[in-house]
Amino acid sequence: MLAKAFVDNAKVMAKGQVTIPKDIRKVLGVSSGDRVSFVVEGNTVRLINSAVYAMQILQQEMTGEAQRADLASDEEVIALVRELRSEDDLP
Repeated sequence: MLAKAFVDNAKVMAKGQVTIPKDIRKVLGVSSGDRVSFVVEGNTVRLINSAVYAMQILQQEMTGEAQRADLASDEEVIALVRELRSEDDLP
């Protein structure tokens, strides 16, 4: 894991702004206009692509939902989604 780790620095400006270094933006997959999230854990802060973070949270929240709904296969999940979508089409 340490082989993939690297450190980069940025200066904090008067209004608390920093420029995310290019190498960090590349790793995060963010560019101009994208959003990032700051996750604070104790005295450590992680910078995360907000879209990726939202997907991770959703995946955590959905873990086990198929089993709770008694859906045993991908086909059953797809059938349920199709059924729900067709109900949305009703007047």
